[in-house]
Amino acid sequence: MSNIIKNPRVTEKASKMLEQNVYTFDVLPSANKTEIKKAILALYKVKPTKINLLKVADKHILVRGKSGVKTGGWKALVYLKKGDKIEI
Repeated sequence: MSNIIKNPRVTEKASKMLEQNVYTFDVLPSANKTEIKKAILALYKVKPTKINLLKVADKHILVRGKSGVKTGGWKALVYLKKGDKIEI
């Protein structure tokens, strides 16, 4: 279960969403909402009320004069009821 969730996504936008009790995680592309819900329950002992899955686009980058691609993936927005918290 825990390998479905790669890591918490720490960005400025994700930090602002914490105020509304929404947590953001990078997840495997093959994961679905029910698997993510079970993984959150197993890892953090908190039951999510809603989960949204969003695709993160690939990003073309330039490193030392050579072009490359930073692969995207999927992120999950996990909504919790008021009073619940996840310690990251």
